[in-house]
Amino acid sequence: MVAEQKDFIVAIELGSSKVTAIAGQKKPDGSISVLAMVRENSSSFIKKGVVYNIDKTAQCLTGIVKKLEAQLQTRVVQVFVGVGGQSLRSVRNSVSRDLPPDSIITQEMVVELMDANWNLDYPDQKILDVAEQEYRVDSMLQMDPVGIRASRLEGNFLNILVRKAFFQNLNKCFEIAGIKVAEMYLAPLALANAVLTEAEKRSGCALVDIGADTTTVSVFWKNVLRHLAVIPLGSNNVTKDIASLQMEESDAEHMKLKYASAYTDNSEIDATLKYNIDPERQVESRRFIEIVEGRMQEIIENVGAQIPAEFSDKLLGGIIITGGGSNMKNIEKAFSIHTHIEKVRVAKFVTISINSGNEQIKAHNAMYNTLLGLVAKGDINCAGNGINPAGDLFEMEDRTEAPVVPDRKPRQPHEVETGTIRTAAEEDQAAAEARRRKEEEERAEREREEREREEERLRKKENSRWNKFKRSIRKFADDITKDE
Repeated sequence: MVAEQKDFIVAIELGSSKVTAIAGQKKPDGSISVLAMVRENSSSFIKKGVVYNIDKTAQCLTGIVKKLEAQLQTRVVQVFVGVGGQSLRSVRNSVSRDLPPDSIITQEMVVELMDANWNLDYPDQKILDVAEQEYRVDSMLQMDPVGIRASRLEGNFLNILVRKAFFQNLNKCFEIAGIKVAEMYLAPLALANAVLTEAEKRSGCALVDIGADTTTVSVFWKNVLRHLAVIPLGSNNVTKDIASLQMEESDAEHMKLKYASAYTDNSEIDATLKYNIDPERQVESRRFIEIVEGRMQEIIENVGAQIPAEFSDKLLGGIIITGGGSNMKNIEKAFSIHTHIEKVRVAKFVTISINSGNEQIKAHNAMYNTLLGLVAKGDINCAGNGINPAGDLFEMEDRTEAPVVPDRKPRQPHEVETGTIRTAAEEDQAAAEARRRKEEEERAEREREEREREEERLRKKENSRWNKFKRSIRKFADDITKDE
């Protein structure tokens, strides 16, 4: 337990095997001190990174925050959340506009393209985030087209999609738990910022995060996210394959951690060696190796298939592997053989300086890289009032009673930093603002149409036959007067 804290960031990651929360304090030198960490099993209500049981997830979140508060002796008034899982995928889209001759491209023209892209409607899918790729100015590609003279502008975007139902479930869990979400971040991008070097993202690389039930592939080139995919296979699939040897999954997990290797040269296999399943049973090492390598080869080949062909020869930074599954022996060699990319490294820990007394974090086993990346990205204090040690830590309280910052004005999608997702509250605010603007536009349109109708009525009245007759009489009288 630590002394009462007044300034910290809380990040929560909802994984397929565990829901984990970390409270970290940022130091002036850029390092992060981990103050508290809580983990809870999630296999019964989260599958492949997606919430399936809302009530159980909400209960888990409530319990985790309570335990964090007990360790911190401080109320947690809001949290940062990472969004990932099997539902994520990326889709490319282009929006173009013809411009008047000799036009000079302005920021407003670029924003117009971005807004048109954000307003696309994908059935059952929601745009979570957009990564700008490049802009085609006439026949040239530019990263920043503002200020260039052109007659045509085309914007190329990478839209990150999620199933609407899954995103609604995630937000509902925090709503039921009464936990305020300060910000939602795209978990793969928070991870990339934490483990990749600028040189790797600039020269081109593929970041592979091997989780329990999913493997996430993020491809970067010229510092831009070019592709994102989530493969529904992870290290748990290896465990289940080993369990097919008629053993409990817990025993299979133990054998995987003790004996498994992603690649074993044939010359190194001892045909006489056997591994103990239990005191009465054994399995030949060759059979065990074939089971593990078969599944790992499938995962790696799926990763290779997710690297777009146009970037396959541009990944000078190679492949960077992270996540719990990256701890398997000979994982680098297996990736190099099956993807034919020689440059492979394992990111065991983040590039940020981390101070922690927690043995799990000090182990540098790549399991907390995403969570530490979320803490590093968080920029709003999550600490509330201190807790009276003599009081009941587990009594119900309103976590929004001491908001840290005033509510933001609804931000437009193009105003949100890449990797940041508008929260449900911001979505509601933005929708209300959009409705208000639409109503104002409709009212202005009605008033304009009313004015036009009145003007038309007056014109018709002016041009009626009776008015024409009166004008002709008036003209005749004027002519007679003029002659006299």
